[in-house]
Amino acid sequence: MARRPTIVDVAREAGVSKGLVSLALNDRPGVNAGTRERIQQIATDIGWRPNPAARGLTNRRAYALGLVVRRDPRIIETDPFFAAFIAGLETVLSDRGQVLVLSLVADQDAEERAYRTLAADARVDGFIVTDLLADDPRIDLITTLGVQAVTLGQPDVPTSFPAVLRDYAPGIAELVRYLVDLGHVRIAHVSGTDTMLHGHERRQLFVHAVRGEGAEPLVVPTDFSPEQGAAATTELLDLPAHERPTAIVYGNDPMAIAGMSVAQQRGLRIPDDLSVTGLDGSQIGRLVHPALTTLDNDPAEWGRIVASTLLDLVDGTAPVDRTLTPAGLIVRGSTGAPPTR
Repeated sequence: MARRPTIVDVAREAGVSKGLVSLALNDRPGVNAGTRERIQQIATDIGWRPNPAARGLTNRRAYALGLVVRRDPRIIETDPFFAAFIAGLETVLSDRGQVLVLSLVADQDAEERAYRTLAADARVDGFIVTDLLADDPRIDLITTLGVQAVTLGQPDVPTSFPAVLRDYAPGIAELVRYLVDLGHVRIAHVSGTDTMLHGHERRQLFVHAVRGEGAEPLVVPTDFSPEQGAAATTELLDLPAHERPTAIVYGNDPMAIAGMSVAQQRGLRIPDDLSVTGLDGSQIGRLVHPALTTLDNDPAEWGRIVASTLLDLVDGTAPVDRTLTPAGLIVRGSTGAPPTR
């Protein structure tokens, strides 16, 4: 069949009315189980697919979810978390006949315009909110717009939206304890920006874990970019020998990889002279040499659970927070005992 099959074609093949086909394909009552199954099988056999535009006119749905990201493009293009996260989203969206509307914006004003435009034009049924901020204004904005949303992490402001959560406390505590057991005393953290809740949380968990081991933490804040990760590494390695860390925990894997490069350019051997870890669990960490010790974060899992949670919410399910498996330690080749000299 050269043209796209319609429900008229399905009805003709099944020998039933167009109305009965519509009920069967939309899982509505009034069709016995055997007939419904036969119609659905015929639809599959002839290549019928639902038309999102037609469905949208019927039930006022866009069959799309919105993701507005306010970050410097150079950070996005080097951060494998977002690629894996979007891949996880698409796994669910394509399976359920939905699409993702992605908008990358430069500042807060552009971000607000993007949310307002997508909502006003009814181009999305809900928003995926990432990179939560302290006193995040987006929660109130999306609530005012009357659109559903799911957040990655728990906002620090009142919210009616469900959150998808992962506990990093056990993993960061396990990571610090592992480094201490190897013999490290001077452990530094190249953190992300404190304005992002997950950056602030990881920093606080690191500080708590290091102090719990009887040491004093050393923290260098950054914007999560590899460039600032590299600059922070240079700053730490320029410290006097008695203050210089023997292990560095980076706020994300791209910064850790940039830090490894800086250390290796200085002639340092990893992990013999310096141990390095990330926190993202990205696949690229397995491919560098030595492979990167990190936490099991699984960005694709984030995407799958976030997409299914938001679609369920749009379909009328009551909002329910979902908790992922806690982030656990993945030991690879970038960590070892500190140098003896």
